[in-house]
Amino acid sequence: MKMSINRESFSHLFSLAAVVAPQRSPKNIIQNVLIEAIGNEAIISATDMELSIRLTTTDVTIEKPGAIVVPVQRFAGVLKEVVDDHIQIEVVNTIAVITGASSRFELPLKEPDEFPTIGSFDDRNYLEIPSRVFKEMIKRTAFAADTESTRYALSGILLELQSNELLTAVATDGRRLAKMDGIVKVTGEVNSQQTTIVPTRTMHLIERMLPEDETPIYLGGDNNQLRLKSPNGVIHSRLVEGRYPRWKDAIPKERASLKLTILAGTLHAALRQAAIVSDDETRGVDFRFSSGTLVVNSQTAEVGHARIEVPINYDGEVVETALDLRYLTEMLRALRPDELLDMDIEGPQTAAYMKTADSFGYVLMPLTRKSH
Repeated sequence: MKMSINRESFSHLFSLAAVVAPQRSPKNIIQNVLIEAIGNEAIISATDMELSIRLTTTDVTIEKPGAIVVPVQRFAGVLKEVVDDHIQIEVVNTIAVITGASSRFELPLKEPDEFPTIGSFDDRNYLEIPSRVFKEMIKRTAFAADTESTRYALSGILLELQSNELLTAVATDGRRLAKMDGIVKVTGEVNSQQTTIVPTRTMHLIERMLPEDETPIYLGGDNNQLRLKSPNGVIHSRLVEGRYPRWKDAIPKERASLKLTILAGTLHAALRQAAIVSDDETRGVDFRFSSGTLVVNSQTAEVGHARIEVPINYDGEVVETALDLRYLTEMLRALRPDELLDMDIEGPQTAAYMKTADSFGYVLMPLTRKSH
């Protein structure tokens, strides 16, 4: 094999594959990354046998086709530290010779025939959705997935196809729930009753992989695997097993509650101020909604007290609640500062519900406050 690569673009794709390759495995070959030169393109592949990625780039010049299996950290180090725009990769016997204008590296190689095959996307039944939309759905839900519970199903993100060709992404840890819809085009027969829970790790990788544009991506799979095709490659991921909770029951229905609209950036700024006097143990922030004003109070023993006033368009009765500062902040980071956030808050004993015009919704359970 002999080819010249654009170092910057190749490095980006290689870093995605490097995330998948395990640092330790009984199957030593998969601790490496496979690079193939075929026709006018290079293919970069990695797998841990649960999650697999196969990326393609034409930003290469191939003089001689072939395949190599390279050590992840060493090869990534070369791509990172060499300053040349283009570098050449050539196989000499069992050595990869990597050369730039003023540098030369020799890395030992493993046998590429031993590397597991990662299939292409050949599903006949699949969903089509714009890349930007699916990327946004992941960004606005993944942060709410469970990272601690023994309820394994909550460690992933639920993808649920609605009857009206809406795809809903949902994540929850039992104390909060984030959901967002995206319009999809269905090709073939897709089972809307099938439960698809995708590992959060897979979703983070997909988010990094997808471009921020309207290019269509394709979602297929079966009962135990998700397959995704994007403009620059494919991902295969084993699904999370288990029963997902009845998430729709957590969304508050019509109720006699405070309803107001506030800029996400305005609320986020108030919470950043409140965070100055918070710590990891006392993350609660008190909210008091009254005519024309929201007062945010944050107090921590031995740290201090903060009181922030925010003008609001509200003239109803006083409503108070206590919410988790970190959970609110994580939600606001997923929104644009200029985005309007609708808040539905009934009181200190019931869940707060927040939503945006583009079908994002967030349910947050209140914190219990001791009576004085």
